[in-house]
Amino acid sequence: MTTDYQQARESLGIRLRELRISCSGGRLSGAQLADRLGAGWTKSKVSKLENGKQTAVADDLRAWADATGHPEAYDGLLAQLRGFESHIRSWRRQLASGHKPVQDAITSEHERTRVLTIWENNLVPGMLQTADYARHVFTRHSDLYQSPRDTEEAVRARIRRQEGLYEPGRKYRITMWEAALYSQVCPPSVLAAQLDRLASVIGLDTVELGIVPFAATLGIYPGNGFWIYDERRVVVEDWHAELWLDDSNTVGTYLRVWKTLQESALYGTDARAVINRARQVLSAS
Repeated sequence: MTTDYQQARESLGIRLRELRISCSGGRLSGAQLADRLGAGWTKSKVSKLENGKQTAVADDLRAWADATGHPEAYDGLLAQLRGFESHIRSWRRQLASGHKPVQDAITSEHERTRVLTIWENNLVPGMLQTADYARHVFTRHSDLYQSPRDTEEAVRARIRRQEGLYEPGRKYRITMWEAALYSQVCPPSVLAAQLDRLASVIGLDTVELGIVPFAATLGIYPGNGFWIYDERRVVVEDWHAELWLDDSNTVGTYLRVWKTLQESALYGTDARAVINRARQVLSAS
């Protein structure tokens, strides 16, 4: 993904250089263009944008197109930017208005999805979170990213999305590593209720909940969590950003990863036993 993103950024830089060289008033040097662009622009910034070392924003592209005498090029530049930027959604930008808009965006994906395939290695998936558990997760994220606190609105949006668990025709294939059962991102009493909630969904006809125990032999290491929507898109969370990946080869890779991890999972009464074991450890601590 980093390579694809960098290639797209370099491609945009090449187009920016073409516009500078073909300026309607004659070719401009990087320093001359920076002077024409004005405050906040330097020769170094021009160079970084042209060489794919810095990501432009929409205002940069508008200013560039106007300064080089090619205002008609703006729409094309913006389309290029959106084409690769939409795949890497930085948390800083997404959370600028709080968590609820992020929840609303992912809800639209859920609504058009019939089969949702999930791997989580360190948290209970949002689709199965209790309100109290989700509240603590959102609060910790807000602290980390110093984003607006719209915790209650975000919790309500996440819980409403769980109505899909009870809609006929949907399928949630959820596989978790046992470590997620012990992650105390909330007080013990909240985690205990969350574990009870997990055990309660086992047996729902829309849910296939598998737990990969610590002692299981793994076909591959348990990396980042990811969500696959109808085999058309995979969403991967990292600390700096959320990655939305659409190409079929990438989606296929994540499906293979999920299937490999899923082979080590326990289901039904065996999965419930793993959850109960975590519950007992929590009660004894």
